[in-house]
Order: sequence, then C-alpha cells, then structure tokens
Amino acid sequence: MRILGIDPGYAIVGYGILDYEGNKFSVVDYGAILTQAGEPFNERLEYIYDELCALMEKYKPQFMSIEKLFYNTNAKTVIDVAQARGVTMLAAQKHNLSVYEYTPLQVKQSVVGYGRAEKKQVQQMTATILNLEAVPKPDDTADAIAMAICHAHSSGSSLGNIYSSKPNLKNLKIRNGI
Repeated sequence: MRILGIDPGYAIVGYGILDYEGNKFSVVDYGAILTQAGEPFNERLEYIYDELCALMEKYKPQFMSIEKLFYNTNAKTVIDVAQARGVTMLAAQKHNLSVYEYTPLQVKQSVVGYGRAEKKQVQQMTATILNLEAVPKPDDTADAIAMAICHAHSSGSSLGNIYSSKPNLKNLKIRNGI
C-alpha cells in the first residue's frame, strides 16, 4: 500500500510518502510545502492545495494519514491550521484517497511503542525504522513520515478511519425547513 502522511499547517505542510508491503517500508518521497509569510492567506491555501494535488497525481497514494487537529491556546492559529487542513482534505477527496486521522498519542504509541514519548524520540525512531541517515528536516517532515508509519501499523484496524465508506454526496439535496 502507498501512504501519504501529512503534518498539516499553513506555513509548513510536512509530507511523507511510503510504500508498505510485507511489513517492510520503502521511502518514496518526503519533504515540506512552504508558504511565505506576508502573502495573502487565500493564495497560501491555493498553493498548498496545488502542491498536494501535484504530489497525489505524481505518486498516486491510496491512503492519506493526517494529524487530528487539537486546540491549543491560540485560537487564530488553530483556525488557520484548520483552513489549511481543509484544503488538504479536499485534495484527498478529489484524488479518491481514503483518509485516516490519528492523534499525536496514537502516532507516538505506533512509532515508539510509548504514547508519552518525546517528539525527538518519535523523529529518531522514524529515521531508524526507515534506515535514514538522519532525521528528516524540517520537523514537520519527520512528523508527516511518522503519520504514514502510524497508518501502516494501524491499517489492519479501523483505528483512525474517518472515511471508510465514501457516500456519494454529489446527489444530496439540501432542503430548507423540516
């Protein structure tokens, strides 16, 4: 199976594309989509969408694993990340990817074997699992790869599956009133 792991953001979107067959990983590609501070936000979102679509068209992943959004103390940041996550989800939908969400705790448990592991432990274990010479940079890239590893380890269960059966919403009619 080919998995696209995503660490969502609007300044940096980390991605990792892995093949997983017979309990073995093969690295296909990884990196980050970077947007420029100061650019209009809608243009940043469009750039993220376009770059993700290009990755999906080039590598044809079957699954997308994305970090579940959690609220921190900065409401503006979480709203902006949610918007970037939305264009990421739209790109996945347009490319017929099955989407799975995982919490940081689930990723840590899957990659390190301990749900309270430190971020650096997860990143180092990611490099070890994939036989990489160094931890991928920026950190968002390593986090995205960890998302893909988590999905590979969890794919036998319905853990994280938010769209296991895709309903056809194109013919859905919206009615006013009851």
